[in-house]
Amino acid sequence: MSHIRLGKYNQLEVVKEVDFGVYLDGGEDGEILLPKRYVPQGCVPGDVLNVFIYLDMEERLIATTLQPYVQVGEFACLEVAWVNQFGAFLDWGLMKDLFVPYREQKTKMVKGGKYIVYVYIDEESYRIAASAKVEHFLSKEHPVYEAGEEVDALVWQRTDLGYKVIVDNKFSGMLYHNEVFQPLSPGKHVLAYIRQVREDGKIDLALQKAGFEKIDDFAETLLQYIEAQGGFTPMNDKTDAAVIYNTFGVSKKTFKKAVGDLYKKRLIVLEKEGIRLVPQD
Repeated sequence: MSHIRLGKYNQLEVVKEVDFGVYLDGGEDGEILLPKRYVPQGCVPGDVLNVFIYLDMEERLIATTLQPYVQVGEFACLEVAWVNQFGAFLDWGLMKDLFVPYREQKTKMVKGGKYIVYVYIDEESYRIAASAKVEHFLSKEHPVYEAGEEVDALVWQRTDLGYKVIVDNKFSGMLYHNEVFQPLSPGKHVLAYIRQVREDGKIDLALQKAGFEKIDDFAETLLQYIEAQGGFTPMNDKTDAAVIYNTFGVSKKTFKKAVGDLYKKRLIVLEKEGIRLVPQD
C-alpha cells in the first residue's frame, strides 16, 4: 500500500542529488524527482522536505515546492486555462493544469471562466481531476455545530434566497440576502457564524455574531453595508427601530453606538439625510 498522498503535501527525505534536481524517498512508489528549479538552496541528502506530489505530463509521480491553489479533497474556485475535445483544464498554480472531464461539467466550461470545483483522484486512471458537480462531494453526515460557532464559508452560488456556501470544506450552507451587507461572489472565503442546523441537516449562517457582543463587530458590518450602498445610507438616529432591526438584526441602541464609533474614527460623516462615508486616500 502506497504511503504517498497524491495531490497533497508529503514529508519526504532527499536520497540523492542529480544534475536536474534531487530524488526523494517515495517508499513503495520508488524515488520521486524534485526538479532543480524547486530544490531549496543548500539542500543535501538526508534533508526532509515538505513537497506537493502530483503527476507529470507522462503520468509519473513528481514533487514540487510550489503551492497549488487547492489539494485533493478540497473545493476551490479556479479559472479555465484551455479546453479541448476531452474537457477543460484549470489553472491551479502548477506546471500541469488540472483536468475536468466533460462528464464532470455542469455547463460547458469556457476559457477564462471561473468555476467552483472539487478535486479528487479518479479511481480508474489514478489521475488527479476536478468536478464542477460539487454537490456530489458534500458530506452526507448530519452537521454538528453549536449556534454562534465560527466556520469558514466558501461562496458557491447566488440563489433567490441568498448565497449557497460550502462550510468548512464539507457541508452546504446558506447566507440569506437580508443578512448580507457586503459584496459576495463565487470563490470568496468569508468568516461566518452558525445560526442554526436544521433537522434536515441544512445550515443557516450569518456573517456577524448573534447579538453583536462587541460594538466593533457591528461597526464593521455597518461600514461594509454603507460601502455596498455606494457610500451613503439614508439611515440615521431618527430611523425607526423596527427598520434597523429588520435590516441588521440589532437594536437601535447598538446601531447608534456603532455609528458613534465610526464617527469618532472619522470613517463617516453625519448628514441631515443620512450617513456618508468619508473618502479614503
